[in-house]
Amino acid sequence: MTRRIWLAAAALLLIRSALAQPNEIRKSLCRINNTAQEFNYRVPWLPGQMSGGSGTGWLVKKDRLITNAHVVSNAKLLTVEKENDPKKYVATVEHIAHDCDLALLKVEDPDFWKDTVPLALGGVPEIESSVSVYGYPIGGERMSVTKGIVSRVDFRTYAHSVMDSHLCIQIDAAINPGNSGGPVLQSGKVVGVAFQGFSGDVAQNVGYMIPTPVIGHFLKDIEDGHYDRYMDLSLGTFPLLNTAHRRALGLPDDDRGVVVTSVGSASVCFGRVQPGDVLLKIDGLDIQSDGMVQLEGERVQMAEVAERKFKDDRVKFDLKRDGKILTAEVTFTHAWPYTHQATSYDPPKYVVFGGLLFQPLNRNLVTTYQFANPRIFHYFAHFIDEELYKERDEVIILTALLPDPINTYLDEFREGILKNVNGTAIRNIRELATAFAKAADEYVIEFEGIGRPLVLQRSDLEAARERIRKRYSVLHEQYLDDGAVQEQR
Repeated sequence: MTRRIWLAAAALLLIRSALAQPNEIRKSLCRINNTAQEFNYRVPWLPGQMSGGSGTGWLVKKDRLITNAHVVSNAKLLTVEKENDPKKYVATVEHIAHDCDLALLKVEDPDFWKDTVPLALGGVPEIESSVSVYGYPIGGERMSVTKGIVSRVDFRTYAHSVMDSHLCIQIDAAINPGNSGGPVLQSGKVVGVAFQGFSGDVAQNVGYMIPTPVIGHFLKDIEDGHYDRYMDLSLGTFPLLNTAHRRALGLPDDDRGVVVTSVGSASVCFGRVQPGDVLLKIDGLDIQSDGMVQLEGERVQMAEVAERKFKDDRVKFDLKRDGKILTAEVTFTHAWPYTHQATSYDPPKYVVFGGLLFQPLNRNLVTTYQFANPRIFHYFAHFIDEELYKERDEVIILTALLPDPINTYLDEFREGILKNVNGTAIRNIRELATAFAKAADEYVIEFEGIGRPLVLQRSDLEAARERIRKRYSVLHEQYLDDGAVQEQR
């Protein structure tokens, strides 16, 4: 990344502040060690490279730890350590939220919880107030404490997913690997979780913490045993700062309102809010002409109101449409379904057929393959704003060929975007697996922008199947994101 925002995915953290009794805080903290294994997008049926990292966790209640999602992502083995206790305890991830970079851990051994003290959550700290950040930086064995000043309350991108933006607090604290997930305290209460920052050649003493509204939202969401993800309005808006623009829309010069520019058909607002509407209030809060609202004493983006909602909650807009003042109520029936632009931490989905490797397009795939086909980048970048999801749920790419006599001279189809199989349009990887499972004398595979189809004969496929599997150690021919590998029939 050009700005070099880095997560101490082996663990990063800020640490600064002031708290009464550091010895008491030791009873709340633990060091987390993660033996991780990355997924292999080039050979998705084989395990990827092993790695390791460390971070910080703390007791959010009497028998649960909280930390950053990036500290425990791709974990094969998690161990936790307390100060003054030589034992390493095995921990497991109970809930993980990659969109807000938080995770809840449990430890089965009851000995771990002896002499531990949960930390209470506080509110959003004031600008220029002091905070203390606790953790285990740079692999240290003893707790570290540093102090910092709250310098900004903002709405910004969380680097773990690359795509999701939430409320974020900036502090002038040092950030060091090994401290991600540690608590930031003020007056004895947690006001945030340290999680990301800038490298020293970009900005000095600039770190960020996840504030308590986000922490509380995560904890509330998982109370039913399931994480529903953050809700999203999925609206495009334009500020109404220009006096002439406001006059043309018949608006008074009161610095209120933004105009809706787009409403995606997959948005929860579709059918309730329309392009051209002027949004004046959200849940009774005035929407200022720059898209901000006054919430709990802070000016925050309008999206923050939706951020605090949960699945099946509602939000009400006061809006102006065609010169009339109306109200529109929106129900958050689902989270935004298309997340391919975010970094994925799930196993890669794929289908191998006749030595052809098909995979859904996402950020991990783009990073791994560095595609040369500009059509792929167009689909990746404009899948949402051009509503390409109306044609397909996933963009399926022929990423590689496992060379065999059955697929000789087919290299021109590499990096092709799948269109249909035997005349049937393919919307996702599951439909592709179903199409290949149907008995047919031949399989005619068509791609976007390629004039001729790729054709495979069934008799050739049956003869080549075991040969290809053995030669390339294809342990499983499919993974369809249903929790189990599957074989072609």
